[in-house]
Amino acid sequence: MKKIRMMTTASLALATFLAGGGVMKAVSAEADYESLRRFSQILDMVEQYYVKEVSQKELLDGALKGMLENLDPHSTLMSKKEFQEMQENTSGEFFGVGIEITMQNGQVLVVSPIEDTPGHRAGLRAGDIIVSVDGELTMDMTLTEVVSKMRGKRGTDVELQVLHNDSPKPVTMKITRDAIPLISVKSRELEPGYWWIRITRFSGHTAEDLAEALKKARGKGEIKGIVLDLRNNPGGLLDQSVEVSDMFLRNGDIVSMRGRDAKGSSTFKARSQESDVDSPMVVLVNAGSASASEIVAGALRDRKRALILGEQTFGKGSVQNLIPLADGTGLKLTVARYYTPSGKSIQAEGIKPDFEIAWENPREEEAPAFSVREKDLRRHLEQKGKKGDEAKKAKEKADEKDKGAEDVKNMIARDNQLRLALQFVKTLPVLKELQK
Repeated sequence: MKKIRMMTTASLALATFLAGGGVMKAVSAEADYESLRRFSQILDMVEQYYVKEVSQKELLDGALKGMLENLDPHSTLMSKKEFQEMQENTSGEFFGVGIEITMQNGQVLVVSPIEDTPGHRAGLRAGDIIVSVDGELTMDMTLTEVVSKMRGKRGTDVELQVLHNDSPKPVTMKITRDAIPLISVKSRELEPGYWWIRITRFSGHTAEDLAEALKKARGKGEIKGIVLDLRNNPGGLLDQSVEVSDMFLRNGDIVSMRGRDAKGSSTFKARSQESDVDSPMVVLVNAGSASASEIVAGALRDRKRALILGEQTFGKGSVQNLIPLADGTGLKLTVARYYTPSGKSIQAEGIKPDFEIAWENPREEEAPAFSVREKDLRRHLEQKGKKGDEAKKAKEKADEKDKGAEDVKNMIARDNQLRLALQFVKTLPVLKELQK
């Protein structure tokens, strides 16, 4: 009898637990239904009573955009045109101003201008606020709408009202749209064996372009040191940042991604390759270094592969997926955060350099004294004959070499961060020897 009573008590407890679970599910379903009913009611009221006629599709698209953009500054629903433009950013040619922007506290903020673009030449800087585009206030637009308005046909003008972070009032800038170059890697030999390698963005061919630049450097002799310049690099493709990091690391973690559950998490590791570069390195960063460039800087610092020099980076530590939808539109959705090898998230924190050195505007130098040489005089006598032609070609080649050396000299003289980075990269081998 006692045994039967115990079983009955256990059965009642189980029944109560299941019933409780059922009640909880019913309450949850009721709350979901109530939210949907409220949404449908408001949608119906807007359709009937709003001051002008609005289609249900417009309202639903707006509701979806609002839902996504309320999550974080990077998630959004893109129209067909916006989705196409987003894909062109990394794979094809497009025309526009050439700046990477984000939304912060309702303001459109310049993350960084892309080098050799109209925006860069016009003087747009990281930290600038875009107040309006062609007279329309950006506070009334979504981020993708601002991007779309700044794009257009080559040769057409766009008028931006810009508030520089060191100015009390905005200025108006008229910028002519042009092709935005997708060449993402530049390189110069600063001194024999010491190379400056600049990555402007992480597009579809960045790793390939970097491999070509390193091959060219090796072709001139031993690579004694590298200054990897990631300043004003707004980021780009995750896989390219991993490949770039892998060229300087032989093993270990590069970056890890963590989503809401284990399915959305993964770790990218370096693999040993013959082409890996072991030369001393200094990485230059600033407030315009974001996303993929922060992955590279974080990996090289945490793995003690390079010194980081410059200013604290932007702090974008989230990963977005581009998801094409059946109607040609696209969803950009934040799916994970990324972490450096030490397990640190740089979201809203950025990467703090090992040596924090602010950028200094170069002092304007006096114009060189006016001088005239024989070759500058009108109708001066040219050398004749084969030897003369050879001498002329040799002189042109020498002049070109001298000009290149002069350009590098000026570049170093006008860039205090680069100048210090070069000193550090030359000193690193000595410091390592002293630590042994």
